[in-house]
Amino acid sequence: MRPFTYERPTDVAAAVRAVAATPGAKFLAGGTNLLDLMKLDIEQPTHLVDVNRLPLSGIEDTPQGGLRIGSMVSNSHLAADARVRSRYAVLAQAIVSGGSGQLRNKATTGGNLLQRTRCAYFYDPSKPCNKRQPGSGCSAMEGLNRNSAILGASDACIATNPSDMAVALTALGASLEAVTADGATRTLAVADLHRLPGDTPHLETNLAAGDLITAVILPPAPPGGQIYRKARDRASYAGGLASVAVVGHQVAFGAVAHKPWRAEKTEAALAAGASALEAAHAELAGAHDNGKNGFKIALVARMTADALEQASQGRGA
Repeated sequence: MRPFTYERPTDVAAAVRAVAATPGAKFLAGGTNLLDLMKLDIEQPTHLVDVNRLPLSGIEDTPQGGLRIGSMVSNSHLAADARVRSRYAVLAQAIVSGGSGQLRNKATTGGNLLQRTRCAYFYDPSKPCNKRQPGSGCSAMEGLNRNSAILGASDACIATNPSDMAVALTALGASLEAVTADGATRTLAVADLHRLPGDTPHLETNLAAGDLITAVILPPAPPGGQIYRKARDRASYAGGLASVAVVGHQVAFGAVAHKPWRAEKTEAALAAGASALEAAHAELAGAHDNGKNGFKIALVARMTADALEQASQGRGA
């Protein structure tokens, strides 16, 4: 690991100023992803600003009937919160489907949203990767791409986003608040947080440099059942091959694109009276088979149809 300096501010303004003042600085929350990447020399921060003492660990009811979740709330605490379990079951289900209990105890709400891809080529500095080194190429294109994207990919990158929590938040229509480098607060839909790869897969989110996520806002829970379904190679410590979040007739896919994928064509097909399976295929009509990941198309269709049928019966809520 490369040398770095470190500080631990106690208020948001000081944390944002510290990152803005130091080139190469990064925020440190739970560290479950950042520290691994530093050990592999993929992330090379010159300065770490520890945000664990910031007052961002609360979960509050909003006047509109939703929840305001501080960005430092751990994944374990969020999934265990009685309000989340009763009103936003899909979120609790998504969180407990990913990572071990130990990781969930450390991982934070804000950090979960910003975790980086699990593409094996991204984690191997000996292999070309446009996400890690822009312009170097994408090793996954002709390599082991079984876990790669089937939606929204480009010739520059076919990596997927690993967050389960973000998929559930996308289906719920959640938004986030972030404090910018100049101290202003901006609001962004979780569905708009991540970018598609295009020609710049190293630019992963629509946050500006130095923006600090401070909260996630859940709208009032919509009517209907809530379901999160995930397929993976083994039950423990394995990333998802595909996942589906259903909230009434709101649908999002995970592990199939560079970002959590709001299935708007599926939702439109449902509104037009299509069957669950027909609606699932409406979103997947443009899915791309990279050679070894074609099975994901049928897998996502079946998972989506099953989840929609269960949600329509009120199961999983």
